[in-house]
Amino acid sequence: METSEVKSIIEAGINDCEALVTADGSKYTAIVVSDEFEGKTMVAEQKMVYALVNEFIQSGAIHALTIKAYTKSEWAEKQ
Repeated sequence: METSEVKSIIEAGINDCEALVTADGSKYTAIVVSDEFEGKTMVAEQKMVYALVNEFIQSGAIHALTIKAYTKSEWAEKQ
């Protein structure tokens, strides 16, 4: 599965979202930036993203996914 496909799936599923997706084989890392994460716990943020790609994890297309979720202001602070 291409990183661009994973990026598109995440961005389509979370409102006003930007996703940066990298891969090492079938192990993916997604940095996801959206104000939809405002006030949510880290677990809740990760559940939002996992729900979008779960079918690809189940099929084995994605072996592992590391998610780093930020609000836009949190992301700006990290830059």
